Amino acid sequence: MQLVVGRIGKPHGVRGEVTVEVRTDEPEARFAPGTVLRTEPGATPPSPDTADEPGVPFRVPAELTIEEARFHQGRVLIAFAGIPDRNTAEALRGTLLVVDSADVTPPDDPEEFHDHQLVGLAVVTPAGERLGEVARIDHAPSSDLLVLRRPEGRTALIPFVRAIVPEVDLAGGRVIVDPPAGLLDL
Repeated sequence: MQLVVGRIGKPHGVRGEVTVEVRTDEPEARFAPGTVLRTEPGATPPSPDTADEPGVPFRVPAELTIEEARFHQGRVLIAFAGIPDRNTAEALRGTLLVVDSADVTPPDDPEEFHDHQLVGLAVVTPAGERLGEVARIDHAPSSDLLVLRRPEGRTALIPFVRAIVPEVDLAGGRVIVDPPAGLLDL
């Protein structure tokens, strides 16, 4: 499974640096110089003999190697190998940067989970009633939200807090939730 760790934003300066919208809890590790990140959707770069020809559009490479990363005014600025100028950097805008979930080490804290560990798990009540499955995790300012795909096709948002989600059983493939009355009806 591919995990999104960032999204390339606008160019910064004239030397090919770009801003990156961070989507990882570990930006220092994910965006370290020398790191190779896949792009989504991946693409094939132009061949070396046509890359600089006028009229041949730049295509986003399937992988980008970080040459330099720095924090500037609360944003991450990254220079990628082979991206020499602002025009080329502009062509990267909107590109998602991804890593393979198999390459991500699990958290040390047993109360912490990566999104990909939760997606697809069954959601049940303490009594065992099946409520649906985790479709995705939304990261809201006040708390994370489990997006529950209900059996009838609707979705429901469940705050990922201990009072409502008392247990996550990764080995058993389930999340136990004790929703207050009416929460699933919203």
